[in-house]
Amino acid sequence: MDSSSVHEVISYIPSVLPAKHYDSDTTEPISCGLQTLDELRSWKLSEANPFNVAVAPLAPREPPLGHCPCRTLVSHDMMGGYLDDRFVQGTSAEAPYAFYHWQYIDIFNYFTHNLVTIPPAVWTNAAHKHGVPVIGTFITEWTDGATVCEDFLKDEESYRAVADKLVQISLYYGFDGWLINIENALSEVALKNTPLFLRYLTDQMHERIPTSLVMWYDSVIEDGQLKWQNELNESNRMFFDACDGFFTNYNWTEQNLDWMRGYSGVQGRQADVFIGVDVFARGKVVGGMFETNKALEIIRKHNFSAAIFAPGWVYETQDDKTKFRQNQDKFWALLSDYLYIHRPVSTLPFISSFCQGFGKTVYWRGSWFNLTAQEVQPLYYHLDIEGQGWLRTRGCPDDAWNGGCSLLLDGLISVSATSPVCAKCVFSSHLFSVEKSDLAIVVCVLYLGWWILSQKCVMSWSFCSLHVTMYSCSQLELPGCALRELCVKIQRKGELQDTPFSCRVGEIMLLDAASLQAPAELVQGFCIYDVVWLRGAGTSPQSSSPSLRLNATLRWHYPTELVRHFKVYWRQLRGPDPQIPLGQLVLVGRAYSNLFRVTELAVPEPPGLLELVVEPVIRMGFLVPESHWGRRSLSYAEDLTQ
Repeated sequence: MDSSSVHEVISYIPSVLPAKHYDSDTTEPISCGLQTLDELRSWKLSEANPFNVAVAPLAPREPPLGHCPCRTLVSHDMMGGYLDDRFVQGTSAEAPYAFYHWQYIDIFNYFTHNLVTIPPAVWTNAAHKHGVPVIGTFITEWTDGATVCEDFLKDEESYRAVADKLVQISLYYGFDGWLINIENALSEVALKNTPLFLRYLTDQMHERIPTSLVMWYDSVIEDGQLKWQNELNESNRMFFDACDGFFTNYNWTEQNLDWMRGYSGVQGRQADVFIGVDVFARGKVVGGMFETNKALEIIRKHNFSAAIFAPGWVYETQDDKTKFRQNQDKFWALLSDYLYIHRPVSTLPFISSFCQGFGKTVYWRGSWFNLTAQEVQPLYYHLDIEGQGWLRTRGCPDDAWNGGCSLLLDGLISVSATSPVCAKCVFSSHLFSVEKSDLAIVVCVLYLGWWILSQKCVMSWSFCSLHVTMYSCSQLELPGCALRELCVKIQRKGELQDTPFSCRVGEIMLLDAASLQAPAELVQGFCIYDVVWLRGAGTSPQSSSPSLRLNATLRWHYPTELVRHFKVYWRQLRGPDPQIPLGQLVLVGRAYSNLFRVTELAVPEPPGLLELVVEPVIRMGFLVPESHWGRRSLSYAEDLTQ
């Protein structure tokens, strides 16, 4: 091999890649948890899954989580977990479950019944972009769980060793803490060590990750019995005092909340008590399903935080999955009066295409799902306006500029309305620090009806055309300012009558006008490894005939903060045979980090020579010259010794 070429001798030996990190049929990277205590104790950085490392840092938010008087936690428990979301690089999915109402929630917990639930990186990436921390789950249950607890809680050395591993796992994979759920009885020794384990884990997490959280689920009480209390009281306070938060069981009544308000153990930490709400409404609970708002109303009346368990009910129990967006928007709209909107703080450049991480229009293979592709979301809502008019904002999968959907603004201006309609919350929950004097604002409009569109205090457009795609750009002088709100104003044009309107906004970019230039960085250190050769038809629906298939990991170096994603291509090179023409670049997939796994790539029969290429796609839209792309050629031949 030289500086730009790799040579492979084809061998059809079984893959040596760890099955828990790679799909056994395709070698595609996947997320997974840990099943046993031995797995946890033997966890090593060198054997971890590099593909499941979150690439999005936790965005700062306003107000900070610690200043929020009543918080909202979502615990995502769906059909055992690790479904479509386990595919780190995304997957084909006709109607996947996703979440995009991030402004309403403060903490996201990924829950399964594995001993150790490591959140899939796609969830951590999406949450972090919106300033939402993500916590995994450590759970022991029933008889087997009691055995585990007796083992790791037997002495200080044992519980510290387990806590240290949990800290290392969280730090490596880039998520923010743990929900500890001990749902089995504890012996006297294990019980004595449980608060010590919690305190040690919490302190170590805070030392390594200052924004981290460790929470306890209402289960075991002070005498070691498994006895859900549905409140915080003297029987379980010892666990609350040792960590950051308490997640109550779901069978509470208003009397429980009323009593807790006066309980001394809550004073000064009321926001750290999360009242559990089971959206499936199992057992004797308040609200649930599309009446979950009834539970939230009571919880907020008593000034407690809320833990919403399994809101995927809106997807899991509905037969018609094509109505998922409609059901999810309805669910969160019903809760919106009891939720506190937080504000992720952004710096320039700020760019969003409103992509929700799934759709039909980005990938060349049809419907797709990859939450890492989700971009910062606006606030989705329905608002009654003057007269009998209304305004709604929602994601629209039918058309997109750059991603899986666009932002649809639709509604009705009533005949009696005298004022323009103002969609105030396109990005009203975000704060942009403008350190320099020039701000460039670019808006891509995909569809306009018969009305006048203007951007508040910035610029106006007057359009009378249908189904147009156009960019509009404005430059402002805003020295020493903070942009707090970006709005769209819609005004009727023509005679007074009930006037419906509809507009799809494809993308908004807020840029520093002084830095509008393509980056000079080159893709460097491009390498190919972990090559696996397969022969067969492949698992893709587009595959029909048996062929030689390449599977390989690609790694390179490039500043990820500059890119929206990377495009990975391949093409056939001429090679030693002059009769083989130079091939065209063919898209293999999109990468959201400096790591990508090529899977089931059908290549020409050996001997052959191909090239793998990585193109950075810059967030600000500039094209990177091909001379700056990453390239590596790979030659391959049959093993003639066999």
